[in-house]
Amino acid sequence: MKPSILLVEDDYNLGFIISDELQSQGYDIKLCLDGIEAIQEFHVKTYHLCILDVMMPRKDGFTLAKEIRATHPDVPILFLTAKSMIEDRVEGFKVGGDDYLTKPFSSEELQLRIRALLKRVNIKVDEEEDKVVKIGKYTFDSENFLLTAENFQKTLTKKEAQILKILVKYKNQVTPRDIILNAVWGQDDYFVGRSMDVFITKIRKYLKEDPTLHISNVHGIGFKFEEKS
Repeated sequence: MKPSILLVEDDYNLGFIISDELQSQGYDIKLCLDGIEAIQEFHVKTYHLCILDVMMPRKDGFTLAKEIRATHPDVPILFLTAKSMIEDRVEGFKVGGDDYLTKPFSSEELQLRIRALLKRVNIKVDEEEDKVVKIGKYTFDSENFLLTAENFQKTLTKKEAQILKILVKYKNQVTPRDIILNAVWGQDDYFVGRSMDVFITKIRKYLKEDPTLHISNVHGIGFKFEEKS
């Protein structure tokens, strides 16, 4: 299994060059061009390392790092920046960054930093996440948005499938509302929050045939998806 890296760089040409180089070194790379796209991607797949550009439109690297750290305190984060100011480096470490690389940099230096970070945190590369999982009496195919059980089949919308995948990923844990909102909509304002509540209600209805499955509201925080015996 290849180490999986989330690369977030708003300069497409530079991002493509870095991605191509790291892929040639045996890494599985996902390139995102802004922070909103990146946080959505981060919550639907397991990544062993994040490489974040600091200066980006829509959501900067520091804000993105804070959101990643809210649920994943141990995943290594490497910041890329065009600036070499001490203040930026301090801010990067304050929000949870593990290392800092100033542009321009050589591919050799980047590879050394990546290897050191993965080694430092003793990353264990797990098997690839299953695209098809069992949820109580149901089978959930997240890739094809399909939820099935005996005498039941439902093709979910993309957002329904994304929300259910996140709830399943954090099963038996409280999933904060902002995690789902940022992952699915890329923002967490009031209006998309009300929309999310509608989607949660629909998902509850789809799962009603299995009484062991329950999605509860955790007041002021988020939701908890449980599978009770």
